[in-house]
Amino acid sequence: MSQVVFSAQTRANKGSLEARKLRRLGRIPAVIYGRKSDPISIDLDQRDFMNGIKGISESTIVKVDINGKICEAFVKATQRDIKDGAVLHVDFYEIEGNTPLRARVSLNLHGNPIGVREGGILETPLRDIEVECLPKDMPERLDVDISSLKANQSIHVRDLSLGSGVKLITNPDMVVALVKFAKVEAAPVEAAESEIEADAAAPAAAGDKKPEKDKEKEK
Repeated sequence: MSQVVFSAQTRANKGSLEARKLRRLGRIPAVIYGRKSDPISIDLDQRDFMNGIKGISESTIVKVDINGKICEAFVKATQRDIKDGAVLHVDFYEIEGNTPLRARVSLNLHGNPIGVREGGILETPLRDIEVECLPKDMPERLDVDISSLKANQSIHVRDLSLGSGVKLITNPDMVVALVKFAKVEAAPVEAAESEIEADAAAPAAAGDKKPEKDKEKEK
């Protein structure tokens, strides 16, 4: 996948009024900040951003072209309208090539587990993990093949294959995927039949016992 490039321009005016004007013009107000540099207020073309952001995760490094100056950054956060999902604001985090950084890398689970084909239930409690590395070593995502998972088997974070120079931050004992069988409960019909048999046996047992008065007559 080729690196996504967003074209942007600096904006001098700030505030909610200016932001609304930009949105009416089809622009998205944004800011790009880093560890050492001061935040820069920018704006982006809304259509270009919506097309470019498809498939991007927190660990995807993009390029931001600000008036001809290229910066590499993460799309750190997007603020959306709760009504229609339109992007209202974007935060970019500028990276430095020789400085290690932390990011969350999404997990792409693929394959149909053996245990599921045999009647088991697949659980996937973890969707991403946190790692630390240089920007050049940062994976966009981690592909995890779960097709060989059998019943009562699991894959943990420690089992994942990370690239060279990538340090794991997430707890290695956390479960990524597991297959387990559901507990088999007694069938309702069988339980009902057992109750009927018990009720039928009770009167018969009671009938075997003669009243005390009848015993005296027999004497």
